[in-house]
Amino acid sequence: MQEFKLPPMKKVSLSDSGPKVSEAIYGFWRWTDEGAVTTSQIEKTVNLCLDLGINTFDHADVYGDNTIETHFGRIIANKSVKRDDIVLFSKCGIRMSDDKYLTYYDNSREHIINSINGSLKRLKTDYLDIFLLHQSDLLADPEETAMALAEIVTSGKAKHIGVANFTVFQHQLLASYLRIPIVTNHIELNLMNTTAIEDGRIDFIKQSFSKPLAWAPLAGGKILNGTDEKAVRLRAKLEEVGKKYDANIEQTAVAWLMKLGTLPIIGSLSEARIRNGASASDIKLSREDWYDIYQVVGK
Repeated sequence: MQEFKLPPMKKVSLSDSGPKVSEAIYGFWRWTDEGAVTTSQIEKTVNLCLDLGINTFDHADVYGDNTIETHFGRIIANKSVKRDDIVLFSKCGIRMSDDKYLTYYDNSREHIINSINGSLKRLKTDYLDIFLLHQSDLLADPEETAMALAEIVTSGKAKHIGVANFTVFQHQLLASYLRIPIVTNHIELNLMNTTAIEDGRIDFIKQSFSKPLAWAPLAGGKILNGTDEKAVRLRAKLEEVGKKYDANIEQTAVAWLMKLGTLPIIGSLSEARIRNGASASDIKLSREDWYDIYQVVGK
């Protein structure tokens, strides 16, 4: 049987200042939970993504207990992947105490500079396309943080900067100290958690001429497997609407995010789920169907 080939995935500008990224992003945060990880496992996933048109990869220094970037760097070093063919993100700001008891946040200049230097070394690259703050640090001096981010862009270590999990006011505060744009905010957004729509984060990111990146697009599997009343109602609606587009529940849920103007961060290790996430970009929900789905969860 001949394998069905998806059409090339469209590349879109993440903000008015760039960069261009694939409509779906692959993120490695779930690899933290999978125990022993090998370079060949990651290489297989990366090659699958590239075949599907996903050329944008999201890292963080803490993923896989600081090991995932090292594996990815080996793929770049052995020339399995050409650096110019991919878009690389990494993040910093989440730290663990030595005894692993406490998670805390650090957006100090020292930590930012040390983190990007470490990521560049592990990833075997001279630059990142975007370097992001993983969380807002309530104790950070915003001027110091902004100056450190500007420094890494000026030095060429990162082409752009972004944030993740920032509220509107945290985003505004940091932006007020910067002359360079914050090109995105990675936020949790899915049909089981639409608070980013209601609390203004989506609107503010768009007001900043940027596209939000939505992590946990399937709510950690709850949209597919959840047994509570909300998940069951949602699944029934997604199945009903999906039939109009010859799409399954997963594809329809991701297409709903894309219709909103967000880019999903796919984190699954499952080939089938990665394929579903990638193919969702070909599903163009009507305005009526988008609101029909939203009314199930947005009440």
